[in-house]
Amino acid sequence: MIQYLKQYESELIDKELVRQNQVPYMVGWVRHFLFLGNPEEAVYADILEKEGKEGWQIRQALEAVKMYCSSCPCCMEEPVGFDLVPLNEMRNKLRIKHYARSTEKSYIQWCSRYLGYCERNKLSSDSDGAFRDYLTHLALSRKVASSTQNQAFNAILFLFRNVWKKEPSGIDAVRARRSQRLPSVLTPEEVKKVLEATTGIAGLILRLIYSSGIRLSEALRLRVQDLDLHNCSLTVRSGKGDKDRVTVLGRTLVPFLERQIEAVHSALEASNVPVTLPGALERKYPGAGIELSWQYVFPGAWFSVDSSTGDVRRHHIHPSLVQKAIRRAVLKSGINKRASVHTLRHCFATHMLMAGVDLCEIQELLGHKSLETTRIYLHVMKGIHRVVESPLDLLANRLAQ
Repeated sequence: MIQYLKQYESELIDKELVRQNQVPYMVGWVRHFLFLGNPEEAVYADILEKEGKEGWQIRQALEAVKMYCSSCPCCMEEPVGFDLVPLNEMRNKLRIKHYARSTEKSYIQWCSRYLGYCERNKLSSDSDGAFRDYLTHLALSRKVASSTQNQAFNAILFLFRNVWKKEPSGIDAVRARRSQRLPSVLTPEEVKKVLEATTGIAGLILRLIYSSGIRLSEALRLRVQDLDLHNCSLTVRSGKGDKDRVTVLGRTLVPFLERQIEAVHSALEASNVPVTLPGALERKYPGAGIELSWQYVFPGAWFSVDSSTGDVRRHHIHPSLVQKAIRRAVLKSGINKRASVHTLRHCFATHMLMAGVDLCEIQELLGHKSLETTRIYLHVMKGIHRVVESPLDLLANRLAQ
């Protein structure tokens, strides 16, 4: 890996991706990452946190690894020990079908693990029996959650259908049944405490998510042209299921977003580096990357290398910045509930229901395909309103009279 580190260091210097004095630190983080055996992003972030690293150090380390994987993709190939041709063909199929990059990464990882399992156990990877054995192994030996097992199921099924052109039989019986669990939701007072404990860009993003009900990934991918500050609305482009939708925007956020857009404009004028554009828009509109309307509302502190072209581009901030901010805010507010960034999306839906907004309208704002998915918030709302009184309390009231 030494040659890849040298290549990475040269890339940082030649393309001026970071300041000169930051280069040794970026290389050091990548060396640390490789020493740990290339862990997944969330795992690496947890390791750094347990090592006592500060938030800014963790963000710098994750950014260094991201840039390393983009500039030296050959160093991150799946471990050799099985035939890589199916994975390469699968990656091409996923991109032809316009799957999200996050889905592509997840599917490739699962199929890589599956092929490695078949290699270790001398199984024919394209057989139905191997498919069933691996899913059983995940459930019994690895004890993974049903959602994790189903994700692996979908990834390997894609490999069978689109690469090997086979329809596996007898595998539905081993597919895990997904548990029906109510999402964790904070009361309006608890949301107020959490948001008051956040500041800066992360605090603005968390307020935006609560005001609009959008996902974290959708908030980070917002571009200036997606905000309609006059009508207090925003447009989510290529959301889950590759669908666009329009949702509400909190009026109180308008002045803060106006200042954020001004900061984005100033940064663009200071360094004329184009932003990453979706699809083939860069070829169709060569100058669009330096237009303010196409800029991310929440750009990253550093430039990144586009993994598909190798060009230096602007990108949005890393999601870990927001995830860690809400984790600290929940601890600081003293709320004894599990809460994440996505909890604010659940809070948006539940509090809208409590305010009397129609369920179908909330479905549209959230971008749910099925009304049944949105209906779960009716049960959550009952838990907050406490309409039904316990018989023990009724008995106590009678005794007190």
